Amino acid sequence: MDIAALIGTVLGLGFILAGQALEGGNIGQLLQITAAFIVVGGTAGAVFLSFPIEDFKTAGHCILVVYGLAAKPPKFEALIEEIIGYAQKARKEGVIVLEKEAKNASHPLLKLGLEAVADGADPTLVKDMMETQLTQIQEKIMAGAKVLESAGGYSPTLGIIGAVLGLIQVMQNLSDPSKLGAGIAVAFVATIYGLVVANLFTIPYSTRAKRKYAQIFTSMELMIEGILSIQAGESPALIERKLECYIVDKKPSKGNEA
Repeated sequence: MDIAALIGTVLGLGFILAGQALEGGNIGQLLQITAAFIVVGGTAGAVFLSFPIEDFKTAGHCILVVYGLAAKPPKFEALIEEIIGYAQKARKEGVIVLEKEAKNASHPLLKLGLEAVADGADPTLVKDMMETQLTQIQEKIMAGAKVLESAGGYSPTLGIIGAVLGLIQVMQNLSDPSKLGAGIAVAFVATIYGLVVANLFTIPYSTRAKRKYAQIFTSMELMIEGILSIQAGESPALIERKLECYIVDKKPSKGNEA
């Protein structure tokens, strides 16, 4: 579970409700089923109309990623250690040994690269194959993030539609004061729902999901660099130094400390 994401959600909703309470209101005043139908249902319909179902599923996966329930952040140190292990075995026993090692690879991209190297594929082909797979994954995730961004664009507009519909009801019932309150409530609450859905959920979800996947994509670039270095016959020590450049917050060794 990503505690920061959970705290952000709780803080956002909490302060909105606290502000409502400070103004003398209560939660019940914000619970309008009609407004929820218009905003949530209308936004969902617009999203389904705009994107294929596969992108919608990816968007759901992105929400899980935001809260740390899927696609755990990569451990660069462990990944480098794994690649160095492959480099050492390839240097001692030849690249053909990588075909057997590929079965236990921690990531499908590593498996693809190791098998290609073991098969004696041209380095350019190996690079193209791995980069193509990386690009496909990036496009899939960005499509899911785009769904969330689009929902953030649709929901405020649907909130305005809900407000207009509520005001229409108000205008039609000016002669019946008992119905004015409900119509006005739907009008204003629908606007709030639209803004909250966009600015507290869908847009932040998209931003955080892309930020988390950026780390995963970087780890995949590290895999590509490692596989190509192994194929080039570089020493494990050199490969390790190259791959450590991908670790931004790497702590300096004692020998490098001032």
